[in-house]
Amino acid sequence: MSLSVRPFSPDQTAAWNTHNESALNGHFLFDRGFMEYHADRFRDASVMVFREDTLIATMPANVVGDTVYSHQGLTFGGLLVGRTPTDVVVSIFEACLGFYADLGAKELVYKPSPPIYHRGLAQADLYGLFRTGARLTRRDVTTTIDYHNPGSLSSRRRRGVSKAQKLGLTAQQSDRWPEFWRILEQTLQERHGVAPVHALSEIEMLAARFPNNIKLFTAQQDADVVAGVVVFETPTVAHAQYIAASRSGRDVGALDLLFNWLIQTYQPSKGYFDFGISTEEGGRVLNQGLLTQKEEFGGSAVMHDTYTVALQG
Repeated sequence: MSLSVRPFSPDQTAAWNTHNESALNGHFLFDRGFMEYHADRFRDASVMVFREDTLIATMPANVVGDTVYSHQGLTFGGLLVGRTPTDVVVSIFEACLGFYADLGAKELVYKPSPPIYHRGLAQADLYGLFRTGARLTRRDVTTTIDYHNPGSLSSRRRRGVSKAQKLGLTAQQSDRWPEFWRILEQTLQERHGVAPVHALSEIEMLAARFPNNIKLFTAQQDADVVAGVVVFETPTVAHAQYIAASRSGRDVGALDLLFNWLIQTYQPSKGYFDFGISTEEGGRVLNQGLLTQKEEFGGSAVMHDTYTVALQG
């Protein structure tokens, strides 16, 4: 089998995006239209793998020094493949490692997408990791509702929903990005001393570029936005990317109402509703309060794993 690994180049954008759309583990995060919004922050090291002249795999990646990452600007990455035999995927993975080693890289930090995001089973790359001696170097816990077997809403969450309903709060899809972003920025600064990963202008641009994938939902009390959730939507998952409530929103159960509404809204069309990770400090600390809140909506644990593969010696 003749494989060739080639660095991504802008003239291959259409081919890359077409492959991503058909890959079993494709995701709109891997669309070049999403990746390029922060291209100035990362030195791209993405590759495309061909068998003869047919594109059979891609891998989003960036490089820092002598370390390749798949990809630091994305939630996860890894090889993107269609329905491909396991031995071929292993060969593709090994060919990519050889390509990066020839460039002088010493290690690959590889974060595959969790299987809840796959359109079909696509975990042969994990066997490739095992075969090449990869080490599990980080594990984060995300909380996900499996719509095929969901947990139940806790009594505390039900009380929050009931309180918000009695006070007349409503939930809906919204375009009130500036109002929600002010709440989000204030919440993140007060609780963690950080800013959102995306600036307001960036998230508005991405939402306009990917209107079927990036959506804002808000809870209102009277005419005021008191809570919001930004959902990153894929064919299989509704993922809560940003979550925040104002001080008044926290007092009236706004997020309980909004999440309960979102969970019910997405149930007919998705396999999973994902609340995001509840781990800190490289995955070694579990934020128990945050985890409990999510599990009380009926979620269970799914892992986001990171592996490191030595490329030299």
